Amino acid sequence: MNGKKPVSRVAALVAGVALLLIGAALLVLPGPGLLLVLAGLLVLSGQFPALARYVGPVRERAMRAAEESVSSPLRLTASLLTVVALVAAGVVWGVVPDLPFAGWGTASGLFLSAAVLLALLVWSRRRLGSRRRTVR
Repeated sequence: MNGKKPVSRVAALVAGVALLLIGAALLVLPGPGLLLVLAGLLVLSGQFPALARYVGPVRERAMRAAEESVSSPLRLTASLLTVVALVAAGVVWGVVPDLPFAGWGTASGLFLSAAVLLALLVWSRRRLGSRRRTVR
């Protein structure tokens, strides 16, 4: 056993647990909670094979939720408005110094959330479009 193996196991454990915790928080907050839970399980299942049995059901539900988020024009519009609201909130939190946790650190977190949400919407929309084409 070389010296890298324990380091990579610890890195995978830290990354997987962080993804799981953030994903769990985003299950009740706005964001891609199930996708982050899935990512955490995928990272951890590489080091802990007993977790692999949870990957399939979580993947199925996460993919279904991703498709549902862009399945109708109303849902897609609501999701895009959420992106706009996150960017606007980021600007406000960056500019207004009297708000709790004001500053560009909080603002950049909001901008990052908006970017991740937008990327996931584009990915979900493309995935839904390709599934519709293969069904026809």
